Amino acid sequence: MAIGRAWAACDVGVNAAANSMTLLFLAPVIWVAAAVPWVVLYGTLGRHHRGSAVAAGLVVTVCFTWFVVTWLGMPDSYPDPLCRGNVPPWWPGFIPA
Repeated sequence: MAIGRAWAACDVGVNAAANSMTLLFLAPVIWVAAAVPWVVLYGTLGRHHRGSAVAAGLVVTVCFTWFVVTWLGMPDSYPDPLCRGNVPPWWPGFIPA
């Protein structure tokens, strides 16, 4: 959702339908990539230290989400006059993009 909103705010792509189809095909790949660390953490840490596994999983998920949104959602090679530095105006300044 954040990637779609960033693309819409910065006017990236052909139109909303083309961007939605791209995200539709990327969503399963992103979901699998986000689920794999949880499976690995549950298999290794979860048996003995369930709280540590959940904490590590949350940290990995937040870092992965930040990476995907900034990598896919804010293309630095796309020339756009609407978003200064290809960062949407709603993106918080304290989070690096």
